[in-house]
Amino acid sequence: MKKRNWILGLLLLAGLAAIVYLGRGRIHFNWHVFIEQIAQVSWWRIAIGISMIWLAYGVRATRWSVLLSPMKKSSWRETIGPQVIGYTGVALLGRPADLMRPYLTARKLKTTVSAQLAVYVVERMFDLDAFALIFSGLLSFAPDKKTMPHPELVRHFAMIGLIATIGVAGLAASVRLGGNAMARVARSVFGGIAPKLGEGIASKILAFRSGLEVLASVREVALAFGQSLLMWGMIAVAYLQTAHAFDHSPELHTLTLTRCMLLMGASMAASTVQLPVIGWFTQIAAVAAVFQGFFGVPAEPSLGCSAMLLIVTYLSVVPMGLIWARVEHISLREVAAQSEHAGEELAS
Repeated sequence: MKKRNWILGLLLLAGLAAIVYLGRGRIHFNWHVFIEQIAQVSWWRIAIGISMIWLAYGVRATRWSVLLSPMKKSSWRETIGPQVIGYTGVALLGRPADLMRPYLTARKLKTTVSAQLAVYVVERMFDLDAFALIFSGLLSFAPDKKTMPHPELVRHFAMIGLIATIGVAGLAASVRLGGNAMARVARSVFGGIAPKLGEGIASKILAFRSGLEVLASVREVALAFGQSLLMWGMIAVAYLQTAHAFDHSPELHTLTLTRCMLLMGASMAASTVQLPVIGWFTQIAAVAAVFQGFFGVPAEPSLGCSAMLLIVTYLSVVPMGLIWARVEHISLREVAAQSEHAGEELAS
């Protein structure tokens, strides 16, 4: 799997190099303007953006404790360390290191890895629903929706976000209430064609249902979803403040929250296949493409703001995470390998 990731990363890097080489006569980029844009940013806005991201980690840790409460009582003070160290691992080692968070939490709280992976699965479901709801809500009802570029495409994005919200919530409710019956149906329908396929689908449904058992009451669901909305609101503010920090770019300094959601969507899509270091550049390229293609921002501030967004929302946790890992005598590479192995064992 790691070999395949690196091959994909090298192909992406080669593709970016080819685009730059082939377009060298048509792409006009002024490095002097780029450096000026970076030097003239409003650093207090950048500080606000980083503060929002750090506070969001605190909210994420609190939500983890809420989701874990039916199995193990804990506080955010106990779950914040694995979150910070885990996201540091993702930033430096790539998306597969995301399993560090449930693995480290299991070690710290002395619970099973499977219990923490159940929380991880449900956490991701809440993340998707909360972001999709904010995304579709803003794109559908914002005052500036009529002035958005490519309005038809934006409406499609809003509809997709709304459908995704309803679909994930409906699927979760169905599996939570009737997961055993759904697994039996999958086993009987697909088992006649391919027994391994039927058994695999059934086991995935049962594993998902097991994860959803952390949602023991309506109160916990409501509390976790409210925390998810708060967290994604903080992340949106971080994006907005970072864009507004570019005072000398009118397109960025006046960017609205609605338009900011498109940037968040592009950034999230690019980060789903995050690779070590190489993924930073693909993420920057994806966000810069949205800046230029949707909002007409010149190349220099587009690249500058995209790089700054990566630092604020993704890399700002790294110094704190490395110090925390050092204090707790944790090797990021070792824990990443152990957590990936534990995840593969549970999936098999």
